[in-house]
Order: sequence, then C-alpha cells, then structure tokens
Amino acid sequence: MFDPSLLGRLSFTLSAPTRPSLPAGLHPLGIAEERDAMLYVPSTLKKEGPVPLLVMFHGAGGSAEKVRPFLEEHAERLGFLLLLPQSIYPTWDIVIGGNGPDLERLGLALTAVASQFEIDPSHFGFAGFSDGGSYSLSTGITNGDIVSHVIVFSGGFMSVFMQEGAPKVFIAHGLIDEQLPIETSGRKHAEQLKAAGYEVQYVEFNGLHIIHPPIVALAMDFFLGEAQQAG
Repeated sequence: MFDPSLLGRLSFTLSAPTRPSLPAGLHPLGIAEERDAMLYVPSTLKKEGPVPLLVMFHGAGGSAEKVRPFLEEHAERLGFLLLLPQSIYPTWDIVIGGNGPDLERLGLALTAVASQFEIDPSHFGFAGFSDGGSYSLSTGITNGDIVSHVIVFSGGFMSVFMQEGAPKVFIAHGLIDEQLPIETSGRKHAEQLKAAGYEVQYVEFNGLHIIHPPIVALAMDFFLGEAQQAG
C-alpha cells in the first residue's frame, strides 16, 4: 500500500491527554538524542480546557533557539503553547529530497504534546521562516484537515501533492528580499492559494530576508485574534 507520508501526510491525530501537563518553561520532548524538539509552556496558559498550539519551523542552518526569541514573548502574552521542532540535517527534509525523517519526528513531537495538553483544534497552527516557511506552507496545506492556521515568513516554495481541509493562511514577504525574490515566492503563493479558494492574509514589508518583529505581531493577531475577541 502507498505510504501517505511520502506526500507529506502526518499520521498524527488529536486525542485526549493521557499524562500530566508540563509546568511553565522550556522543555525538551525527548524524541531525539540530538536536535530534540522543544516545547515552551507559558506561565499564562490556562489550566483547564483546550489550549492553542503554534509550531514554529526554523530556517536553513537554524535551530529552535534562533527562532524562539521571536515567538516566546507572544506565547507568554497570548497564552499559547509553542512547539519548536528541529530538522535532522541543516534544513528540512522536504527541501533536500522529499518528506521523510523530519515529518516522522514532527508526528512524534505532536503526539508527545497532545499526550499532555488538550489542543484547541481551531487554533492549531504551523509557522516558519525561510526554508521553515516553505515547510510550514507545504505541510500545513497538505494537512489542512488538522491544521487550522498556516503562517509563512519569507518562504521560498510550496510543495503540495494533496490538499486537505481549508486552513487560514498568513504570508509575509520583504519587498527587497535578497535571497528569495518576492515575485516568485510570496506574491506567487498568495495568488495561487487565493485562486484555490483559501482565505489568505498577505503582507509585504520594506525589508530584507528577515523575521520582522512587527510582522510577527500581526501574524499572532491573525492566529489568535478570534480567540482573544471571544475571550
């Protein structure tokens, strides 16, 4: 039988927690001896009921520690879990040669988090920068039946063999990106997704190939705006 993971499909499904939740702070998940996935639990996370989860994928040559500072303050301010996977190689498997070990480890990391916290399916997002943005976009659209929001900071490409569900998409790209030109990446992806019927918020900013803090703030409002209004 054909393995759906080759097309980027996660085997992970949301389920009820079976273990005690973790205390506030940064925790390795123990799914790998090297470049383990990290989970940041904010002190503001509510104690009962489902909680939001955002998964942030680092860029090429990056790590959890390189992207964590951009998101941690927002996790604390807004009260959401922040999962920080790390690629086995210098960048994500989908960039090198197709879905494989990184997708498998992502599934393990998500399973570990879901075993200790009840995840809010309406606020379960994938985000990423550069190659991580490409990974977030590709994997999020492919698994849109479980992922509610997809956030892309200066992503380079979209590799989608099957579309599932209808996640909301946020794409931001610098006008003078020196590594991934906006015309062939950010603008192109936004147009393609809108044409395919996705709800897309597209933002251009006057900057290079960077994670721009004001744009991150906009993306977090996109991710949790409805939840904050409801609260």
